[in-house]
Amino acid sequence: MQTQKRHLLGLDGMSGSQIQEFLDVAKHFREVLDRPIKRLPTLQGKTVVNLFYEPSTRTRISFELAEKRMSADIVNFSASTSSVKKGETLIDTVKNIEAMKIDMVVVRHSSPGAAHILSRVLDANIINAGDGGHEHPTQALLDMFTISQNFSSLKDLTVAIVGDIAHSRVAMSNIYGLKSMGARVLLCGPATLIPREIDKLGVEVYHNIDEVIPQVDVLNILRIQLERQSSGLFPSLREYHNYFGITRERLRRADRPILIMHPGPMNRGLEIASDVADSEHSVILEQVTNGVALRMAVLYLLAGGQSEIH
Repeated sequence: MQTQKRHLLGLDGMSGSQIQEFLDVAKHFREVLDRPIKRLPTLQGKTVVNLFYEPSTRTRISFELAEKRMSADIVNFSASTSSVKKGETLIDTVKNIEAMKIDMVVVRHSSPGAAHILSRVLDANIINAGDGGHEHPTQALLDMFTISQNFSSLKDLTVAIVGDIAHSRVAMSNIYGLKSMGARVLLCGPATLIPREIDKLGVEVYHNIDEVIPQVDVLNILRIQLERQSSGLFPSLREYHNYFGITRERLRRADRPILIMHPGPMNRGLEIASDVADSEHSVILEQVTNGVALRMAVLYLLAGGQSEIH
């Protein structure tokens, strides 16, 4: 291991070699998941708190399974059934939890920077499981891990991220991570869903999906956040599907197979057609399985594990 990692707050500023370390260790834990007995004693005696202030299915279950596979003691916190409802602040809540002698905190919060705040006030290791529209580093890492299983290298691959870039923490972490790994990153979506001046991050911006598809090796398709439709960011769901939906017909225009990814949950028939989501080139369910392995790798490295695992 290069250096003892204290936290995983985001991929902004993380080097390619640091990212590769997570991917290399995840490969080992992915093999563990295929064994008849999947439990390891790696985090025995460690207490991990899953501090979720936002609803979550995939991310929360993935972290819980990763923790259980490594024999950690787990405390699950839900804001809806806690003293938060009585007005307790985030810092007071985590300070009280830390007083119970915990080792690691996995936090999801609606406020950008929440994980960074916790890293400054707690002695525990902090893992950002999504903070507002800021970053979702473990999702991007598992996306890159999934890509690396299908290509010899991330370097010089062309990856398109399609959909609501403006409100996506997944998109931001993927941009930072993929650029660090030497990939070419394209963004595609309505102008209202792509932040102004995002090209300064070294990405290419498109508003026509049919121009993007012939260029790419990977399509990472983001969920259209239906809760934002009332704000008029695009005229209608039907129009979005017509202009940006990923369909078999569109994919036939490519001269090579394209790897299809989606972080979930999917809106079938809107951003992605069902026959594409379930196609032979889709790795959407592989992403879910790989999420457990990648999060095991993150927990392991933050707990002081070594890259050379035997």
